[in-house]
Amino acid sequence: MIRHLAGRVGQAIVATFGVLTIVFFIMRLSGDPTLLLVPEGATAEQIAELRHELGFDRPLLVQYVAYLSDLAHLDLGESLVQRAGVAGIVAERIPYTVALATGALLVALGIGIPAGVAMAVWRGSVLERALAAFVLTGQSLPTFWSGILLILLFGVALGWLPTSGADSLQSLIMPSIALGALTMSTFARMTRIAVLDELSRAYVTAARARGLSMRAAVLRHVLRNASIPVVTIAALEVGNLLAGAVIVETVFAWPGIGQLAIQSIASRDFLVVQAIVLFVSTVYIGMNLLADIAYAIIDPRIRLKR
Repeated sequence: MIRHLAGRVGQAIVATFGVLTIVFFIMRLSGDPTLLLVPEGATAEQIAELRHELGFDRPLLVQYVAYLSDLAHLDLGESLVQRAGVAGIVAERIPYTVALATGALLVALGIGIPAGVAMAVWRGSVLERALAAFVLTGQSLPTFWSGILLILLFGVALGWLPTSGADSLQSLIMPSIALGALTMSTFARMTRIAVLDELSRAYVTAARARGLSMRAAVLRHVLRNASIPVVTIAALEVGNLLAGAVIVETVFAWPGIGQLAIQSIASRDFLVVQAIVLFVSTVYIGMNLLADIAYAIIDPRIRLKR
């Protein structure tokens, strides 16, 4: 198990390094940010002076080595636009995105898993068809579109919830639903498949033959064994939630790293973008490592195999 996890940690480091390298070169090849930073009517000499001050007149490979050196010393640099430390800028936004991702995950788990279990247990019933239609709707609506619909209904028409900002817990409700809808559908489908697979196994038949009710069989035995693929999806979906937060935070003016990423890309604030990618990549890869550990806890057979 330790050898396996050590190998995964090595893969995680290589993957993170690869992502940072790709983003570094893509951002710098997208255009010169100096032209966006100088005042209107700046002379060629002023532009060249600022370019030299920022280090953009150096060869690209030299800039790359300097960036890796700073990163090794835990120095994320200074924002080109805000003229403040990148670490501080990103750190201010992270709690908002974590709150949004947590709310979306609670929505997805709280609705998706019960819906998936119900569709499996009552297969072929009217309830399953109704839940399947609900899940399909959640899977089909784009995040930005569901966000706009929520704003129009609960924010504008009914006036129950604020339409933007992060002033209270009420401001978190609509963004969490919009972001969690697609993940909820994924959880529901995976839970249904996993529970159906477990219900067809001999130990369930034996438990029912001993007089155990379907509810007790599901709660005591089926859910535990069916939880392994759900854990896999949960780990992967955390990364997807962080990625989807870019759209949702823009729609709801939520001040998280997604909104910051859009603003930084538009202004070619390279170092801020790279810091955001580093954070998201680390979380995504870290959740996959936690999923590996959870496998061994949930199913001892996996621990014995490794």
